[in-house]
Amino acid sequence: MSQPNVVKSVGSVRKIAIISIFIALSAVGALIKIPSPVGTIGMDSAPGYFAAIAFGAAEGSIVIAVAHLLTSAVVGFPLSIPVHLVIAVQMAVWALIFRWVNRKLGLIAAIVAAIALNGIVGSLTVFPAGGMGAVLAVMPFLLVGSAVNVIIAGIAYKGIKGSKLI
Repeated sequence: MSQPNVVKSVGSVRKIAIISIFIALSAVGALIKIPSPVGTIGMDSAPGYFAAIAFGAAEGSIVIAVAHLLTSAVVGFPLSIPVHLVIAVQMAVWALIFRWVNRKLGLIAAIVAAIALNGIVGSLTVFPAGGMGAVLAVMPFLLVGSAVNVIIAGIAYKGIKGSKLI
């Protein structure tokens, strides 16, 4: 009879704990809104971006996707549940790219990439519902929200990078 791999189990428990803590932080952030036409821009994604560069791609992607769904749920999924599911997947991809760019080009490049992807490319998600007018109406708010979230994540990461916390 073989014994379970204790090290692997501890690693899995640690990952679940990290994801849970950062989802809880995202839930708090989901209640802090940046005024916008859609009402779903908040302080929810900073924990996901941080988790992506500090702990791993899977952790960050899960946290940021759930974070978007939480912030959308708070205001009643104004763009519809299917559209918010698409946005949640987008956010997971942005977190993956944030991590990848940070590893390849550094933190400043990663911050710029994440802000551009979420703020500009993410704005295009509302095009089917409202055309270019809706895109242009949402974009400035989404750029500000993206910048605040990504910069907070970057500063937090820079502050504890190299410590025993990550």
